[in-house]
Amino acid sequence: MYTVKEAARILGLTEHTIRFYTDKGLVPSVKRDKNNNRLFDEESINWLTGIKYLRDCGMPLEFVKEYVALCLEGDATIEQRYQIILRQQETARAQLEEAARRLEYMEKKAELYRGIVERRIPDRMNPANWPTKSVG
Repeated sequence: MYTVKEAARILGLTEHTIRFYTDKGLVPSVKRDKNNNRLFDEESINWLTGIKYLRDCGMPLEFVKEYVALCLEGDATIEQRYQIILRQQETARAQLEEAARRLEYMEKKAELYRGIVERRIPDRMNPANWPTKSVG
C-alpha cells in the first residue's frame, strides 16, 4: 500500500492532484487507514495512471469521470468508452493543427527577425514603428 506522498512520487503528480482525483471519485479502489488517510494499492495506482494519461491528453475532468464510471460498469460499456476516446482524439487532432499553425507563424516571425539581426532587412516588426493610419 502506498501513501498519497508515495503515489505522487511514483506517478509524477502532486499530492494535491492525487487528493483531488480521489475526492472526485476517480479512484474507486482507494482505501483508508484507521486515521482516514488514503492508501493506494496497485489497482489504485493503475486508476491514477489512466487518469493521468487521459488528463495529459487534454481530456476534461467531466469526461474522465464519465470514462471511469463506464469502466466500472464493465465490458458492456466498451463502445461508449471508445466513443469518448475518439472524441478526445479529434480534439487532440484539432489542437495539433492549431499548434502547427502557431509554429508556422513563429517560424516565419523568427526568420524575419534573423534578417533584421543580420541587417539584411529593416526592422518593421515593432508596432511602435509602424506608420499610423488616420481613422475616420
